Amino acid sequence: MNYYNLCCRYHGKVVRINDRFGRNHIGEITRVTDSKVYIRPVRANQGYGYLGWGYGYGGYGYGIALGAITGLALAAFFW
Repeated sequence: MNYYNLCCRYHGKVVRINDRFGRNHIGEITRVTDSKVYIRPVRANQGYGYLGWGYGYGGYGYGIALGAITGLALAAFFW
């Protein structure tokens, strides 16, 4: 799957990303490069929307290597 194009399409949206290490990342896509997608984390409120943005991650959030992604979906589908 071409995760680069999918990440570009979902830029600015809250997504859920699964990686090959078994971790789940939920956050807003803030930047996409040739090798990484950057997300700013959000915390879920178990069915009532989002509690808030993650703190301490700076402007772009943190990066996830595109090659490590095994799944990506809009987070709205999970609430």
